Amino acid sequence: MWPYPTMIAHRGGGTTAPENTFAALAAGLRHGYHAVEFDVMLARDGVGVIMHDPDFGRTVPGPGSVAETDSAVLAALDAGSWFGPDHAGEPVPLFVPFAEYCRGHDIWMNVEIKPAPAHDEATGRWVAETVRRLFPDESDLARLPLLSSFSAAALRAARAAAPGLPRALAFGALPPDWEGQARELGVLSVHVDHNELTPALAQSVKAAGFGLFCYTVNDPARARQLLGWGVDALCTDRIDLLPADFR
Repeated sequence: MWPYPTMIAHRGGGTTAPENTFAALAAGLRHGYHAVEFDVMLARDGVGVIMHDPDFGRTVPGPGSVAETDSAVLAALDAGSWFGPDHAGEPVPLFVPFAEYCRGHDIWMNVEIKPAPAHDEATGRWVAETVRRLFPDESDLARLPLLSSFSAAALRAARAAAPGLPRALAFGALPPDWEGQARELGVLSVHVDHNELTPALAQSVKAAGFGLFCYTVNDPARARQLLGWGVDALCTDRIDLLPADFR
């Protein structure tokens, strides 16, 4: 049910490079990772950018927000200095060249639709339409990006725009009605905070026929335990500790 890699680099390169940047993708490749997770939200002009936080201040300097800033301005911001001086000037990537880089380097993508507040449907629709244009051949499921989100509204919009693309519903802890939500949205997999998972919950997800993905797992012993529970894939910041072929 899970046709994708087991080990996935969180936000491109984990803690080895500034998150959600081209430098992160390059770091992942140096560590042998050909599978990454990253976040997409819409700039003010409706263009997708690779950012996790809706507001500035953590990975880019100053006041402001993604939804109130045009993509060209975002692309000129420094997304690397927060990580270290060696990455000063690292830009905020636009989604299309970022995805093209992944495709060109044979990097599988878990594209997390990360809408800014009140932009769920627009973000889900834009991401799905754009991925469909970049990956018009939907016959090989294993090569298609997986569109995941915590937002059911974003996933509904993505399904309407590109029903052939695989989707995943993300939770912190699994709510009592997780299976009903997952079936209503027609998702391939369920993503959950590994701290909230138990062997019984893992078994229930697998028995229901869904793939099971856990985030963000940085300890080898915990990773091995989760895989023993039947978890299909792990997202990790510690690509230096957990190799891409970890089992």
